[in-house]
Amino acid sequence: MNRLVTGFLAIMLFMMLVIAAIAEAQPMDKNQALSAKQQDIIPIAAFTAKGDLDKLKVSLNEGLDAGLSVSEIKEILVQMYAYTGFPRSLNGIGAFMGVLEERQKKGIKDVPGKEPSPLPANKSSIELGTEIQTRLVGKPVTGAIFTFAPAIDQFLKGHLFGDIFGRDNLDFQSREIATISALASMDGVNPQLQSHFNVGLNTGLTEAQLKILISVLRAKVGKKEAENANEIFGKVLSGRQSP
Repeated sequence: MNRLVTGFLAIMLFMMLVIAAIAEAQPMDKNQALSAKQQDIIPIAAFTAKGDLDKLKVSLNEGLDAGLSVSEIKEILVQMYAYTGFPRSLNGIGAFMGVLEERQKKGIKDVPGKEPSPLPANKSSIELGTEIQTRLVGKPVTGAIFTFAPAIDQFLKGHLFGDIFGRDNLDFQSREIATISALASMDGVNPQLQSHFNVGLNTGLTEAQLKILISVLRAKVGKKEAENANEIFGKVLSGRQSP
């Protein structure tokens, strides 16, 4: 009898292992994954923020090989100035020009991509930006800091969310992937990182996708950056689950 029980348990254990292996081998739902293009945005933004041009050049080549268009990458690098400053953004754009020149010499033809459409003629940048900011944050943005310094409120609404986020050659999810990756690679900006994790979720990025973003940070950028991002994301998830 003991042999029969032992044999039965062994068979059950084997079947459980097989089922687990099959489940693990199943492809992830495309809605829960980041595409290759989206994943390659992460190190491009991160190394632009860090000013590591050697690693940025590698990431730019990988991004182009994954199918990111020239226009999309240019837009990422331009947007970075709003979060990392003009020097990092300009250096990144210069590095990208060099990468494109090298690829052209090798006979590589990269996808140009589309240029942004004109901004709406019937709205000011502040009107458009206020709409976009409210949509992404989930509510009108107010606060003591904006009362204290109204100019920063105007610049955020009119320039960042109107003039930059209003350009349609890069979707909101891609913009947030870039922003989160850049902020995660900088010191002293955790409040902004936390805010943009929330915005990322509001754009439709899932918890699983943002965890993949953090895993890509760990693999390609650094353990410290990934662990900090993971801690901040945990706080975001706890806050969104609270009643």
